[in-house]
Amino acid sequence: MIRPIVFYPDPVLRQVAEPVGEVTAEVRTLADDMIETMYDAHGVGLAAPQVGVSLQLAIVDVSHDPECISYLRVNGEPATLDDVCPIVFTNPELELGGARDTDVEGCLSFPDLRGDITRPFEVKATVQTLDGDTLVIETDGLFARAIQHETDHLFGKLFIDRMSSAKKMSIRRQLKEMQQQYG
Repeated sequence: MIRPIVFYPDPVLRQVAEPVGEVTAEVRTLADDMIETMYDAHGVGLAAPQVGVSLQLAIVDVSHDPECISYLRVNGEPATLDDVCPIVFTNPELELGGARDTDVEGCLSFPDLRGDITRPFEVKATVQTLDGDTLVIETDGLFARAIQHETDHLFGKLFIDRMSSAKKMSIRRQLKEMQQQYG
């Protein structure tokens, strides 16, 4: 089922989401709905707060672009995007460091708004699957960026928070219009 996407400035987008404990049928249905919603909206990621549920659950799928990464390891073993995407993960813990990269990001909760965002180019993410497995994902490029973006959502951080001061000033009017339209 396609769920409505929550738009800025909805307060759920600023909440620190609750960790996922027991994976119930309701959580599995939410994950299935989120996958369908993400594909319908032509996104590469979606976090539960973006559909109004304050839960540490997110989905990423960048398999449409196999060249968007230079490496991928899962639990220390080489993997491909087709092996892991779409990935549904809960309770992520990220290790960030190394070189940073600036690229254009958008967000399904901010229609028609995009901006240059600087993030670490690589990520090591320890996540839980709905089956209770722990995965350690090491990657770079768009996959790393998408994991970081969705994890930010789970902790109440939005991509606009990572924009430069100059960019924030340039989008002030758009944000004010969103507050009036969706607030």
